[in-house]
Amino acid sequence: MELNDRNVEARLKNYLERDGLGVRRAVLGLFLEKHIFTTEEVYQHLKDNGYEVSYRGVSAMVGLMNTRLGIFRIDVTKNHNVYTLKDTYEDVVRSLLSEEHGLISLTKDIVF
Repeated sequence: MELNDRNVEARLKNYLERDGLGVRRAVLGLFLEKHIFTTEEVYQHLKDNGYEVSYRGVSAMVGLMNTRLGIFRIDVTKNHNVYTLKDTYEDVVRSLLSEEHGLISLTKDIVF
């Protein structure tokens, strides 16, 4: 793994550690499923799955993932931004989400 990839992985791991409600994990999981979304589609998916989010909050979150983490490509059109998960980071995202899921499951098994 290249130094830049390790930096992205470290930043992404840190970003996910601060995800108390699971919204960030849900967004990244969504991009692993389909790869290409508009902000509106991400917002609607989160709302449909019971997350209490605002459109502006989702827009800011996805924009931050793009600028700070560098894991998305963005296509700016007249009407909306289209975000795509970069192929090079798909495995890193999948691995971190699996780790996170494993830790959550283990904790639930111990607590309950």
